[in-house]
Amino acid sequence: MKKIAILGSTGSIGTQTLDVAANEPERYQITGLAAGSNVDVLVEQAKQFQPQIVSLATKEAAEQASLALPASIKVVYGEEGLLEVAAATDADVVVTGIVGSRGLPATLAAIDAGKTIALANKETLVTAGHIVMERAARKGVAILPVDSEHSAIFQCLNGEDKSAIHRITLTASGGSFRDKTRAELEGVTVSQALNHPNWSMGAKVTIDSATMANKGLEVIEAHWLFNMSYDQVDVLIHPESIVHSFVEFNDYSVIAQMGLPDMRVPIQYALTYPERRPSPAGRMNLASIGRLNFREMDLERYPCLKYAYESGRAGASVPTVFNAANEVAVARFLQGEISFLGIEKVIETVLDKHSAVPVNDLAAIAEADAWARRTAANV
Repeated sequence: MKKIAILGSTGSIGTQTLDVAANEPERYQITGLAAGSNVDVLVEQAKQFQPQIVSLATKEAAEQASLALPASIKVVYGEEGLLEVAAATDADVVVTGIVGSRGLPATLAAIDAGKTIALANKETLVTAGHIVMERAARKGVAILPVDSEHSAIFQCLNGEDKSAIHRITLTASGGSFRDKTRAELEGVTVSQALNHPNWSMGAKVTIDSATMANKGLEVIEAHWLFNMSYDQVDVLIHPESIVHSFVEFNDYSVIAQMGLPDMRVPIQYALTYPERRPSPAGRMNLASIGRLNFREMDLERYPCLKYAYESGRAGASVPTVFNAANEVAVARFLQGEISFLGIEKVIETVLDKHSAVPVNDLAAIAEADAWARRTAANV
C-alpha cells in the first residue's frame, strides 16, 4: 500500500490526487493533509480518508477543524504544521500541490526526510532549482513531475539515452484568450480570464495560463528537471491539449505523450511509477477528435514567456523575482486592482528595477522574494 501526504489538499491538484486514491482505496493510504483556510473541505477530506495529521494555515482554522474531527487525527497549523505533514509522517510520497513559493521549505523538509516528491509546485524549482535538485541527489530522493507537460517529457525519456536529446518541446493550450489579439485584451474581465477552454485548474494557474507566465515557469522547471539548456526547451501552442509535450532526438525522431486533458493521469503516474494502473480518466479516441493543431509561439503576443526565458538565462535571483512579481501581479488582477495587461507591466517593471544577486541559501531566496513582492505591490 502506497502511503501519501498531500500539501495543498483542497486545491485542484490535491482534490484530484484524492480522487485517484479513492478510485483504488486498497492501494493508497493518506497519512497527512495540509490546506490553507478551507476548513470545511479539509474536514470532509479528513473524515473520508482518516489521515494521521492535518494542517491549516492559522490557529483559528485549526481550532475550528479540531471541533469537527475525531481525536485520532492530529490537527496542527502554520509553517510548522505544514513541515510536519511534509516530513513527520510515514508517507512514502509527498504530493506538493501548494501554489506559490511557500511550498519550498516543506518540499525540502520532505526531501531531507527521504520522501519521494510528486512535484506539482512549479515555483519550488523556479526559485530554488539548484538547491532542490542537489539536495534530492544527495539524499537519493526521486523528484517525479506531476505537471502534465513535465510528466509527458519524463515518460518520453524512459529508457532513452539523455545524451541523445536534441530538444524538448512543451505544449501550451494558449489559455483563455488564445484567439484574441493584444488589442482585444484591453478590458478583459477576471471571469473571462478564469474560463479556461481545456483544463480544470485553480484561479492563479488559470490566469498564468492566459498570460503564458505558467509556461514560462514550466520552461525554468524543465531546465532543472531534465538538465536542459534554455536553448533546448521550446514551447508550441497546441489548442486541443492532447499532445502533452514531446522530445526530439539527435536523429530527429520524435516521441510524444498523448492523452485527454485530465490531471488525474499524470498524478496517478507519479504515485504508481514505474507501474501503470487503470485510470479514472477517460480514454482518448483520435478518430472522434479528428484534428490536432499546432502553431508557433509568439513572444511579442505573450511577453510573460519572454520574461521567463530571460530570467532563467540570467539565473541567480532573477527567476525568484520573476515568480514573486507574477504572484503579486496575478493577485492584484484577481482583486480588481490592475488590468489583465497590467500583469505583464508589473513583472516587466520589477525585473527592470532588479539587479541580480547570488541566492545560495533559503535566506537569500526569501530576501529576493520579499523585495520583489514589495516592489510589485507598489507598481
